[in-house]
Amino acid sequence: MKDQAYMQIALVQAKLAAQAGEVPVGAVLITADDQQFISHNAPISLHDASAHAEMRVIRSACEMVGNYRLTGSTLYVTLEPCAMCAGAIVHARIARVVFGANDAKTGAVESLYQLLSDQRLNHQPEVVGGVMADASTALLKQFFRARRSSSR
Repeated sequence: MKDQAYMQIALVQAKLAAQAGEVPVGAVLITADDQQFISHNAPISLHDASAHAEMRVIRSACEMVGNYRLTGSTLYVTLEPCAMCAGAIVHARIARVVFGANDAKTGAVESLYQLLSDQRLNHQPEVVGGVMADASTALLKQFFRARRSSSR
């Protein structure tokens, strides 16, 4: 139940990204001491290829916590993290990752790569995929459908 509540917040963030013309991905990070951080994709508006929802929320949390490690934290994200974001998750020592939709093209948790479960890395967070996946997928499909139709 808690996972769905936080994923709902991430979905609100994803909708804000879509309204701004960004790929609709939202993220929520809950620290070990229950601080909550939220963000959404913004690479286009920020002119920053690394401004994925996950990267932005990790940066915010690290800055506020005063540490680059976020041990004991949980990251909720509407779309399976890419390789860049998975790398940041490992380096930040995030304890748990909960995501919605799989990403067959760039997913680095289950779909294309399995970075978060790679035993060669020095940290493997718990991973829960598919939480509110239908809602996340529908939002992405709607966004790209509208984008394709407006470019015609």
